[in-house]
Amino acid sequence: MKVLLVNDYAPQFGGAERMIFRLRHLLRARGHDARVFTSTAGGAADADYSCAGTLGSFRTLLQSANPHAPMAMRRAVADFRPDVVYVKLFLTQLSPLILPALGGRPAVYHAAWYRAVCPTGTKFLPDGRICQVQPGTPCYRHGCVPLRDWVPLMGQMALWRRWRGAFARIVANSEWTRRVLVEGGIEPVGVVPNGVPDVPQRAPLTSPPTAMFAGRLIREKGVDRLLRAFAQASLDDARLVVAGDGPERRPLEGLSRSLGLSGRVTWRGHDEPATLEAVSGAAWVNVCPSLWAEPFGLSTVEAAMRGTMTIASASGGSTEIIVDGVTGMLTPPGDVDALSQALRTSLMDRALAESMGAAARARAMTEYHEDLFADRVLAIFGQVVANAA
Repeated sequence: MKVLLVNDYAPQFGGAERMIFRLRHLLRARGHDARVFTSTAGGAADADYSCAGTLGSFRTLLQSANPHAPMAMRRAVADFRPDVVYVKLFLTQLSPLILPALGGRPAVYHAAWYRAVCPTGTKFLPDGRICQVQPGTPCYRHGCVPLRDWVPLMGQMALWRRWRGAFARIVANSEWTRRVLVEGGIEPVGVVPNGVPDVPQRAPLTSPPTAMFAGRLIREKGVDRLLRAFAQASLDDARLVVAGDGPERRPLEGLSRSLGLSGRVTWRGHDEPATLEAVSGAAWVNVCPSLWAEPFGLSTVEAAMRGTMTIASASGGSTEIIVDGVTGMLTPPGDVDALSQALRTSLMDRALAESMGAAARARAMTEYHEDLFADRVLAIFGQVVANAA
């Protein structure tokens, strides 16, 4: 089977990017011809086909209607002649203009977040509440997007609605994401959970007790709550590792100092995947204190695969991945007291952390292994190709 994999970005600095290139590898290993189409935003050296993209000030206009994307897509389709097109992210660079350029080829959209029903992709309001309304004037009225961005983004949403029929099948990465899409007027939607590679079981836990956060340092991730909870836990021998970067890093470092955590928190910035994996192996617990409802929670599954338990907010895809009290712990989003207690419980009891980590790995192997993910995706490809015949 010839499969064209489509994603906004090529650089493998995010979960969707890592997965699209890993899927190319998995499909090729099974004897299929898989190629990747992306924008040039951030570089496209690893892609087979690309179109213009930008991370600069014209990004909003480009993601709303990228004129180069459909031209490049038509050339890619004519050259490769794929049996099926698999689309991951396309609304932050490629724009809906690529959809008619697919030329009627069977196509599958695998939604990684809420971008199809929310211009910010988060369904999260600036005041910290979960958005419960449809996109439109509320996006500007609530301050989610400025007026200069609101106009082109509403145009993007209109184009997406117009050409949504280009997809023979729409699937979500979790039941939570599926429900948000259906509430936004998109249905039917199936569910195909993400998969991650099998990695070696981490070594037995050693001192000092260590908690770890890995992700972008943005407000929605709730790292400020994690710092406050870690300080409140009063575990002088414990350590916290923060891996990642973003616009909130400097304020968060300042908060850490003000809480008296200097010397107990390590700020690693952006690590290469191999380095991050090595550092993560020493953690007793992975922490995902998100304020918004994470659509899936890839870092939770990655931690589980190495045998590490996770403490996460009780919302979004984490509620489907974590069996509370068995493979990890769920706490109310933004609840510093509850998060602090969960940290104390896990970092003071090595046996508990080991037990939950082992249970998390067992669940990851049977539910979220990348081979299972590839099998599920291939089954959908077979169905849409057969239906189009």
